[in-house]
Amino acid sequence: MRGILGALCLFCALPALAKLPILSPLPLPEATVEVGGAPRKGWVLYTVRPGDTLAGIAARYRVDPRHIMWSSGLKNDRLQVGQEVRIPLVAVEEREPRVPPGVEVYRVRPGDTLASLAQRFGLSILDLVSANPSLESLDRLVAGSLLYIPRGTRGLLVALPEGETLVSLSQRFGLSPVAVARSNGIQDPTELRAGDLVLLPGIEARTTYQRLRAQQEAERRARLEAERRRQEELRRLAEQRRRQEAARQAQLRQAQARQTPGSEVRRVSYQEGGMRWPLASFRITTYYGQRGVFQRYHTGIDLAAPHGTPIMAAKSGQVRVAGWSSVGYGFHVVLDHGGGLETLYAHMSRITVRPGQWVEGGQVIGHVGSTGWSTGPHLHFEVRVNGTPRNPLAYLP
Repeated sequence: MRGILGALCLFCALPALAKLPILSPLPLPEATVEVGGAPRKGWVLYTVRPGDTLAGIAARYRVDPRHIMWSSGLKNDRLQVGQEVRIPLVAVEEREPRVPPGVEVYRVRPGDTLASLAQRFGLSILDLVSANPSLESLDRLVAGSLLYIPRGTRGLLVALPEGETLVSLSQRFGLSPVAVARSNGIQDPTELRAGDLVLLPGIEARTTYQRLRAQQEAERRARLEAERRRQEELRRLAEQRRRQEAARQAQLRQAQARQTPGSEVRRVSYQEGGMRWPLASFRITTYYGQRGVFQRYHTGIDLAAPHGTPIMAAKSGQVRVAGWSSVGYGFHVVLDHGGGLETLYAHMSRITVRPGQWVEGGQVIGHVGSTGWSTGPHLHFEVRVNGTPRNPLAYLP
């Protein structure tokens, strides 16, 4: 402590020394004095090569990665092959800037965040910001850059400005020079020089922290807004696709309707071979005739109805086929009505007649299902004349 107080008294004695009488200087012997030149500063222009990283380049040239970013105007640590960056260099000095003994110099690793480092070292994020007031973000740390971690006394860590002393710096922050010297392990304040790090105990960089918090919140809102716009665009595209599909389906239905116009269907009387509807309640989902470009010709009509709905013979006749089909009809029945006229009932869930049996018109021969090549419960109904499919609507009332 005597060493500290003795050194501090040099500063206190300056006003008293100013009152002493001025004496004429004694003649000095001639001598040649060599004065060191100003520190040489400059940049190395470096072209990024394959495999280079910002941290690797910084380690190679022994500079902080952030200094390369600042000198090159980079917004992040991502580099591209062929990109030119500026590496700031200063002539080697006699010694590195002094770091207080209670402060650890930590090199940032990939994946580190302020939150994870604060938890690891038992600090608050405000403590880390106060020890590193030049931080530009609370969320992003550049791998390979240096952070100062206060392991003892916490406070604001600043570099001693040019032309300032420990005493003037302490007074500017309203602190006792003795307390600041003790917190920094300084015995002789005159040994400090510009650039040395000084820990100002108890001082917090709240303004910087609040600015970074506001920036963090602004970035969070920007990310949320970007995500909202992305979701809106996805919904717009989905709605556009839905409308296009609806329009395509409408065009397809219109094309099917044009292919089976009512004016071209010649009704056949019951005496000529007219029939009754095979279902009591139904909805026509596919008509007879040509379908889509990549779909085969539809040889009957599809009548949609609930699973298990009774299927009735459209006309009296003999059961020629009652069983499973190997060509997609599933469980089906074929009735022979004589004179080359046949009807086919496909995709049944259950058959209630057997081959050779005679059935009357309106008699139940099975139940609606979705067997075979089917996407839902319905009856595929065909009318054949001498083995050639005909439009069933011409034979139905």
